Amino acid sequence: MTTNKKKKLGLIVRYISMLIVLFGGLNCYSQTSEEYLNRGNSKFDQGDYPGAIIEYNKAIKINPKSLDAYNNRGLSKSNLKDYIGAISDYNKAIEIYPEYEEAYNNRGNSKFNQQDYLGAIIDYNKVIEINPKRAITYYFRGQAKRNLQNYTGSIVDYSKVIEIDPTDADAYFCRGLAKKSLYDYQGAIADYSEAIEINPMYINAYFQRGRAKSKLHDYMGAIRDYNRVIEINSDDAETYYYRGMAKGSLHDNRGEIVDYSKAIEINPKFAEAYYFRGWAKIILEQKDSGCLDFSKAGELGYEDAYERIKEYCQ
Repeated sequence: MTTNKKKKLGLIVRYISMLIVLFGGLNCYSQTSEEYLNRGNSKFDQGDYPGAIIEYNKAIKINPKSLDAYNNRGLSKSNLKDYIGAISDYNKAIEIYPEYEEAYNNRGNSKFNQQDYLGAIIDYNKVIEINPKRAITYYFRGQAKRNLQNYTGSIVDYSKVIEIDPTDADAYFCRGLAKKSLYDYQGAIADYSEAIEINPMYINAYFQRGRAKSKLHDYMGAIRDYNRVIEINSDDAETYYYRGMAKGSLHDNRGEIVDYSKAIEINPKFAEAYYFRGWAKIILEQKDSGCLDFSKAGELGYEDAYERIKEYCQ
């Protein structure tokens, strides 16, 4: 081989090597849509929603039909309370794939958070059409119906949740709230009791069961439930107030004063607690102290207190 041929061959080899390094390097270091998606998911899991959005943007730029990138970017925006932006992303995902269950569900949730309950129900309907066994969607559709005061419809949905998952304490509890709104206090108590059997620390179920028992004039039963609430959380002013009301209904005026006083200690602006403590004191012939409580209740906006002042404190 002549010297010139050797030189030309060497140049060709170096040129090919340079191309391999150049394009091989690009293949090694350039990132795919899936990699940006995974990075976004990692930031999402860490609660870094703005950072996640940046990664999802990159994933979408590379692959404008990435369903998960649109959906997850929507979830990130929703967690930042940008519900309009989130809905826009879910719309895009649904446009790409009209049977995308997660996008309908998440769009329904964003509409729910905007108090567009009718719009949320439409999306939840579509989710259930795609997947009739998705319990959580029946639950949220029930919540949307209850917020629209469609209590009978919400009971149907909570019952479906319970049919799918009989251990769902929240479904029993919410069905109880819907029954209470329909004045079915016995039915509500039964559901609260089921929730408590599943979760013995379900504080709201004890509280609401106590309220329902009071409606049925079972004041001792109500007091037992309020006692349980206070065992779990001793700083709830409302529970002391309602326990005081139950004691008052049993003519335990001294006991109700103790509870109203505790409610006021926790929440010094609790107008109703001042008012009913004033009533109890009047019954016990503690006129001056009772009138001071009426006056404080009036200052805090409880208008009936001024009528009691005219009646008892002149």
